[in-house]
Amino acid sequence: MASCTDCPDDRGLKLAAYIGGLLGLGLLIFLVVRTDLPAMLQTFAVGGWRLLCLVPYRTLYLILYAIGWLMLLRPYDTQRRAGLGYLFWVTTVREGIDRVLPVANVGGGVAGVRLLRWRGIAAAPAGATVIVEILLTLIVMYVFTALGLLLLIDLNAAGLQYRKFILVFVLSLPVPALTVLALRYGSIFERFHDLLRPLVGAIAVSEGGAALDHELRACLHRGWTLIGAASLQFVAVISGAFEVWFALRLFGQPIGVGGALMLESLTQAVRHIAFVVPAGLGVQEAGLIMFGHALGISSELALAVSMAKRLREVLCGVPALISWQWMEVRRLRRPLSGSVGDA
Repeated sequence: MASCTDCPDDRGLKLAAYIGGLLGLGLLIFLVVRTDLPAMLQTFAVGGWRLLCLVPYRTLYLILYAIGWLMLLRPYDTQRRAGLGYLFWVTTVREGIDRVLPVANVGGGVAGVRLLRWRGIAAAPAGATVIVEILLTLIVMYVFTALGLLLLIDLNAAGLQYRKFILVFVLSLPVPALTVLALRYGSIFERFHDLLRPLVGAIAVSEGGAALDHELRACLHRGWTLIGAASLQFVAVISGAFEVWFALRLFGQPIGVGGALMLESLTQAVRHIAFVVPAGLGVQEAGLIMFGHALGISSELALAVSMAKRLREVLCGVPALISWQWMEVRRLRRPLSGSVGDA
């Protein structure tokens, strides 16, 4: 009897996957062109080689997120198949996708679920932990934004343009609470099957949606785990302020810790509000310019800080994406008769 790898359907699947891998590499080439390499090199020339210190420093942010994710995942992975090292790598891939590729900041979560499946984690628990982690990030960003607004007001810089931002923030405060309530009590994914039923069938979608809703409710009932993961995320986002402080110091205009926290907080808030913009192109720059003026930072210097952050994103993200593509190719070379966990 012919092996599975001899089946025409399997060969077609492999060919399609190889084509997808080539398209991914082409996207990386597009990335280098799109990110304005000359401007990055000019920024590097001004800041000097010490700007490269931001690359290893980002490890702190990523490891904190990975530990938080590990806490959420632990009840579903009693055999420790997805350890901290593996989750750290997956976190770097997720950030590379969201920060670098034109996927409107949603592709990283999808890839995270897929990479958890490689370690035999069921789809519903994997999806639930990713969704809860994203929800915690939303809540943490609201707290971080509130801190930034307090620092902005303390600078007596709450002008008209800033007051509009404060108004948007206040009006959107119910969003995280409503999201938590909807995920915990609304059975969103089970109800969503009506939209997908014509495509994949009612039974498959309703069962998968019900399982995901069940795991989400289970995750949201683990109060101390949520607090621990959210605390780690909060420390992680605060650590990002060092990039602003360090870059401005290298560019010859040092600012205080409070100013760096304010800039990082409100810039990230603007970027999250405009999450549909791929890689936050133009959004991060606008945020740094707008809130940098409150500290007397020129538009040119704010753009240089943004370019330093994008240089770090590329230097961290591209190797992670290449490693992901390499792992995909390695898996394609294996026989397609693997376990369900390899799906």
